Amino acid sequence: MSRLAGFGRFWWEFIVGDDWRSAACVVAGIALTAAIAAAHVAAWWVLPVVVGAILYLSLRRATAEVR
Repeated sequence: MSRLAGFGRFWWEFIVGDDWRSAACVVAGIALTAAIAAAHVAAWWVLPVVVGAILYLSLRRATAEVR
């Protein structure tokens, strides 16, 4: 069981550990893409836009800390 727990902790730290806001936004972006696709609308463009916005906000937050 400790190997399974260690495996789970690794993935949690890898995905969420650095910036939980970015991880939550990616999950929200995937959900939004799925919802749009379920409505039979082309949704290929949603996730790249969401990832671009996440990158912009993450870099803006990081540079604000440096100033």
